[in-house]
Amino acid sequence: MLVGLIVILLIVLVLPFVVKQIEHNLELFLFVMGLLATIVSGTLNKGLVMEILKNRLLYMIAFSVLVSGVIFKLLRHRIQSGIRRILHYVPLKVFIFLAVISLGLFSSMITAIIASLVLVEIVNNLPLTREDKISLAIIACFSIGLGAVLTPVGEPLATIVVSRLHQDFWYLAGEIGILIIPAIVGFGLLGGMIVKGDRGGVLSESETETEEETFTGVVLRAVKVFIFVMALEFLGAGIKPLVDTYVVALDSRILYPLNMISAVLDNATLASAEVSLKMNSAQIGAVLMGLLISGGMLIPGNIPNIISAGKLKITSREWAKLGMPLGLTTMALYYVFLFII
Repeated sequence: MLVGLIVILLIVLVLPFVVKQIEHNLELFLFVMGLLATIVSGTLNKGLVMEILKNRLLYMIAFSVLVSGVIFKLLRHRIQSGIRRILHYVPLKVFIFLAVISLGLFSSMITAIIASLVLVEIVNNLPLTREDKISLAIIACFSIGLGAVLTPVGEPLATIVVSRLHQDFWYLAGEIGILIIPAIVGFGLLGGMIVKGDRGGVLSESETETEEETFTGVVLRAVKVFIFVMALEFLGAGIKPLVDTYVVALDSRILYPLNMISAVLDNATLASAEVSLKMNSAQIGAVLMGLLISGGMLIPGNIPNIISAGKLKITSREWAKLGMPLGLTTMALYYVFLFII
């Protein structure tokens, strides 16, 4: 059984990274692999299915994505004009500082997906060079990726962790909020310092045009999130014996750097595979911080990266040029804070 689960886990970790067709249909792929894992482990039964379907967090995050998406579509042009007006009165560096922090903190309520769409509009409406736009997008995605985990509606990783540990809505905010909020502020400061405008004014409307959202796209995105989270629930339940045998016993100082694999794989998938009720608080904190920080290093690491890179046409090489050193530096700083000081 354990050998079969290891093979399934390797398939889940590798194929989305090397097969583009699977990457673009990740929800269905994970759903199939999750069901297969529960069959191999012998955990698939009516009770498990009903437990997953009764999980209110599953519906909460899908509903949040749907409602936030509709609101964003209706207010998109107002957001664009609002950014232009604000830039007439607020210095560019101050605006960037506030934007990075606000997107990070509010992503836990409006979801990481919507925060990423707002980020794209902000970036496209700022008088920046392409290099600075890329830098701002990467820094802000680190902020969004961290902040979204503060509530279970922010992103699938948070939904999975809270559900797996049978905790309440504010569990993650209380458990790791003290670690995440300083990082969000730090990314805001970094964005304000390294990004500089070169146009002497805001961009014209023709320069800021981006692909229009459709109501069909909004609904489809919410359905995909629903399937994605359900798939991760099945996957987590299926490979639980593997986690209990090999992962739970690992020291926090080993779990933390091991999760740098999140740089190339969606961190929600890894969270569903690693988090267990048998873990202590230190292990859970190490797992989550390792996943969240390293998830910003490369485009496949989390949802904000994928959305922002796609809409802003950022290549993998361009992302890695800043994402890797920024992520490694942040990982090192938090290692010192978590395990040495």
